[in-house]
Amino acid sequence: VSCPPQTFQKLLIANRGEIACRVIKTCKRMGIQTVAVHSDVDSNVHVKMADEAVCVGPAPTSLSYLNMDAILNAVRMTGAQAVHPGYGFLSENKEFAKRLVSQKPTPSDGASVLLREGFRFSSQEAASSFGDDRLLIEKYIDRPRHIEIQVLADKHGNALWLNERECSIQRRNQKVVEEAPSTFLDPTTRRAMGEQAVQLAKAVQYSSAGTVEFLVDAQKNFYFLEMNTRLQVEHPITECITGLDLVEQMIRVAKGYRLQHKQEDIPINGWAIESRVYAEDPFKSFGLPSIGRLSQYQEPLDLSNVRVDSGIEEGSDISIYYDPMISKLVTFGATRAEALARMEESLDRYVIRGVTHNIPLLREIITHPLFISGDISTNFLPEVYPEGFKGHQLEAERRRELLASAAALHVAAQLRSQSILGNHR
Repeated sequence: VSCPPQTFQKLLIANRGEIACRVIKTCKRMGIQTVAVHSDVDSNVHVKMADEAVCVGPAPTSLSYLNMDAILNAVRMTGAQAVHPGYGFLSENKEFAKRLVSQKPTPSDGASVLLREGFRFSSQEAASSFGDDRLLIEKYIDRPRHIEIQVLADKHGNALWLNERECSIQRRNQKVVEEAPSTFLDPTTRRAMGEQAVQLAKAVQYSSAGTVEFLVDAQKNFYFLEMNTRLQVEHPITECITGLDLVEQMIRVAKGYRLQHKQEDIPINGWAIESRVYAEDPFKSFGLPSIGRLSQYQEPLDLSNVRVDSGIEEGSDISIYYDPMISKLVTFGATRAEALARMEESLDRYVIRGVTHNIPLLREIITHPLFISGDISTNFLPEVYPEGFKGHQLEAERRRELLASAAALHVAAQLRSQSILGNHR
């Protein structure tokens, strides 16, 4: 089927925070006007960056970012000719997609998801986040890896796989540190996963960027988990190793253009690592949200091959109403060791004050021997820290050295104070 290119000059981003800022940056480069939506407590950086902004409701997400009627009304009111949903919120809501386009959604088989003991809680969480409380069950896999394949497909039947992302470091089933490529996959397994991901996308006539997620066991058997029909949070690491702007590719596909690349043109250049920086207390259940105002905020952008995707600035408030992500810190290197070293330095140089953050946990993860060796699974955090994260534990001798140094500094300060007081008598 031949689909002529479509022209649109205004795009509405049905999202907030860093991903809204991310989409706006590419739209500006492509000469496309942007419309931001926001709640009445959330007119932050993404609103400032956009050409237009529309308030879609009060703070609760069900009344604003998940409010289809309000979002669609904003589309009509601003004359936006396209919508980018980002991730989360309405990005995978088929009813929203159906109301945006005239054609009916393509029927497809349901995808299985892991069913745990907290069925009722999971069902409630799904209903709250996505408006759909249904859960399915699948085969249990011991110590699996979570590895996903990025796909890109156009409206002309062409589809590519853009290599994998290793996303096994998770807490409460949410990713914390990701990298591309994976240390675990060999070329044969990588190709098999990529080809199956493309076949799946073609089978449902999918068009745009999407991600096919797999669970992979120790024998490199891989099992379909789900397909995310949207832009992933961790997409920057794929952009780093392929050189492709995925937001630009999504917009080109939406306009009806054919893919510009062939499968053999997709490289793996170097290594990229992403750390999700959250306003969370990592010492409480690996991260309980922390709210407040950023009294000091400085990103480590003075380093080479460092990318920070954020939607906040110094003085911004971290609200109870939304995801507490501060930024996505991405480092790139010719080798994994180089990318890891740059990540460690970047975390050390990141300045965040006013809220508790998870940088201590991120730094501990990327310097842990098991992570460095690539011996990881989705159980990494509970296995390495069975009693919870306690911070870096110093050896006894090192603790004694630091205590002695602190005592010496205290004595010196006391003597100096006494000397100053004596001189003024």
